[in-house]
Amino acid sequence: MEVSARIVTLDLAETFVIARSARDAEDVVEVTLTCSGVRGHGEAAPIERYDESHDSALAYVEEHAGLIGDDPFALEEVMARLPAREFAARAAIDAALHDLQGKLVGRPVYQLLGLPRLGPPTSWTIWLGDPDDMGRRAEKVRGRFRRLKLKLGGGDGLDAERVEAVRAVVDVPLQVDVNEAWSLEEALELLPRIAALGVEYCEQPLVAGDPGGPQVKAASPIPIYVDEDCHTLADVAACAERAHGINVKLAKSGGIREAVRMVHAARALGLGCMLGCMVESGLGISAAAQIASLFDHVDLDGNLLIAFDPWPGVEFFDGVQAPPELPGLGVSPAGH
Repeated sequence: MEVSARIVTLDLAETFVIARSARDAEDVVEVTLTCSGVRGHGEAAPIERYDESHDSALAYVEEHAGLIGDDPFALEEVMARLPAREFAARAAIDAALHDLQGKLVGRPVYQLLGLPRLGPPTSWTIWLGDPDDMGRRAEKVRGRFRRLKLKLGGGDGLDAERVEAVRAVVDVPLQVDVNEAWSLEEALELLPRIAALGVEYCEQPLVAGDPGGPQVKAASPIPIYVDEDCHTLADVAACAERAHGINVKLAKSGGIREAVRMVHAARALGLGCMLGCMVESGLGISAAAQIASLFDHVDLDGNLLIAFDPWPGVEFFDGVQAPPELPGLGVSPAGH
């Protein structure tokens, strides 16, 4: 297989703010594998929190292109040959292999995996801001989304007020993501307050590995999901003592194959499963949407947050991000 990769900048429609950062654009890496004239595509959305960047992802693909080999169906062997690091880059290679397989046999990836096409409705992210500002932004998308996910962790004592402001203008289920920004004391105080406002679950209230995790799980009136605590299959078992569920992202796990394994392990441990994303184009979102039916909660709004999607094709209807019914990942470059 021929291997090529390039860095692409995705401009955001508006500045995206979470507890630890703010940004107006995101760089991703597009990977293309060509076999017998057929091209498979994948996208890497590196996560700075895990010391990955577009440069390190690109370098990983270019350095290890020779290990990918010539058989797009030997996915397990290919991924075993590649070093277990730079997980966003691995996810792009995994997605490109799945895309190639689907195109070669004429089937969408979700069918290759034996899965239903549709998963739960996606949440829409209301990024961190003043309570009134978050309420205004929630009101702006009222009726378009069936779930809203609020970024909390402002460090100003106003997180409960943020939830109140959004709840005052919408009646859809709410979820919150704290991005590791609360102390143990804040979590124990705030979880009952936001539960009373109808929040479905709280994602990553404490810093990953915080020893207070089991205490928060035991005390919380709503489910705790972990994101930064859970990367790959090897992390799932330890999450059971500190959370009710895990957030799986292809960019963390290294691809579709590992993500599916994580879901099965989580289910065996009685854990809920959430499918998340980074800021990604339709190429990255389509890869995740292929397995959305395995999850209880879905947060796949990355392509909806950008000003222009260079890989259109993911269908958004009735709040659901549906993978295309075309072969492979089913998306094509804009204008093609």
